[in-house]
Formats: sequence, structure tokens, C-alpha cells
Amino acid sequence: MQDSNFNRYYKTIQTLFGPDGCPWDREQTPESLRGNLAEEAYECIEAIDEGDAPHIREELGDVFSVVMMIAFIFEARGAFTIDDVIGGITEKLIRRHPHVFGDVKVKDSDEVLVNWAKIKRDVEGRAEKQSAMDEVSKALPPLERAYKLQKKAAKKGFDWPSLDGVLDKVHEEIEETKREIEKAEEKSGKTAPVGSADPTAARAALEEELGDVLFSVVNLCRYLKIDPSMALVRANAKFVRRFRYVEKRCETDGVAMNKDALDTMEQYWQEAKGHKK
Repeated sequence: MQDSNFNRYYKTIQTLFGPDGCPWDREQTPESLRGNLAEEAYECIEAIDEGDAPHIREELGDVFSVVMMIAFIFEARGAFTIDDVIGGITEKLIRRHPHVFGDVKVKDSDEVLVNWAKIKRDVEGRAEKQSAMDEVSKALPPLERAYKLQKKAAKKGFDWPSLDGVLDKVHEEIEETKREIEKAEEKSGKTAPVGSADPTAARAALEEELGDVLFSVVNLCRYLKIDPSMALVRANAKFVRRFRYVEKRCETDGVAMNKDALDTMEQYWQEAKGHKK
């Protein structure tokens, strides 16, 4: 990256946040930009998943821009400078890679992570967590947090010895959910969809069981070394693609999309499954 491009960008940020800058930018705070940071990161992930290089470049720029805006706000407050941020991460990268910038030897990436933990504790002076669970941020989205919690537990040896155990657990949680649904239906007399008018206790029980199902599926992803977030991103995209096909077919054939046309929509859905991306 050329210094001239960075300097031009920095001056642009200065102008936007300056007295004669953009009203929206000047109103922003680190707290108000948190959502933008997460949103831009996910849009960047989507671009990477699509494999579109120009789009990836654009989205990386958006992520970088939000990061820089937050840093600039703190710089304007006198807390730290953007140069401090860049200098700090450079030093951290060097410090945490003694196997690259020093004489430490490692055999694989697992050993690299072990060394990182030691460096964070012994060199950087970070307080050792009372529990491995404390090492996972509570601010993470639930799906990401579940994945990381399970990875931490597995590193402590708390893991299934085989894939069969993981799969059995998924089925077990689904069966428990079915039983909870049956109990809720018995109480409601099956006069309404489960969850629509259930007592608070029944809803709480169903929520707990469904949470266990999700957690067990995330654990299955972890065991198979599949990122559950990326798997869900792909599933979402696939659903959107197929549903759009159903919408177009219904429009072409003059079919009203409602429950009475479910059989027809299912036919179109099966057609969509046969189409390439």
C-alpha cells in the first residue's frame, strides 16, 4: 500500500470529521459505529464467499474505513493515535510470532496457538483466566460464541472420542425437543401451533431444548472442522436462490403464493434444487 494513498485517506477522514465536514460522520461515536463494523465484516465475508475479487477489495475497504473512523475518534479525543494502533499491532505480530521473527521452533499450528497463550500470559502480563470459558468473549454472536466455547472445551480434552457420539447427541437433542413439543401440544389441546399461545413455562422449555439442538449441531460442525457461520451463510444463500426461483415460477404460471398452492410450490422448489447456481 502506497503511503500517498494512506495519507490521502487520512486527510479525507479529517475533513469528514472536521468543522465543515459531514453531519452524519460528526455525530458518530465508537458505540454508534459498532453495528457498522459488524455489518461491514459480514458483507466482506459474503464477498469472499462469492469469490468476486473486485467486490472483496471494495468490502475490505469498507471494513478498513469503519476501523479507521473509530480510531480517528479516539485520536481526536487524545486517547491514542491511529499511528499508535498500527504500531501496536505491528509489535504484537512480531512478539507473537517468535517462530518467525525469533529462534523458537514449532511443529504445527496447534503449537503456535499454545505459544500465543504463553506469550499473552508471561510476556504481555495478561491475567490468567479462571476458566477456559472466560477466554471467549460474551460480545460474540451466539453462534460464534457456541463454536468457540466448544473449541476451548475440546482443547482441555473435553470432547467426544468419535463422530458417532457427536451424531448421537444431535439425535438425542432432537428427540428431547419432540417430546417437549408433544407435552406442549397436550396442554394446548393441539388447537394452535406450538409456541403461538403456550404458557411461559412451556415456551421456556421449548426454547431450552431448541437451544440444545442448535448447540449440538454447532458442535458437530466443530468436530468436522466446519465453520458453522460459514455453513449457515451458504445455507441462507441457497435458500434465497431457490425461493427466488419459486417466486419467478409462480409469477410466470400465475400461481398465487399461499398455503393452498403448497404442492405446486414444492414442485417448483424441487425444480430449483436441480438447477445449477
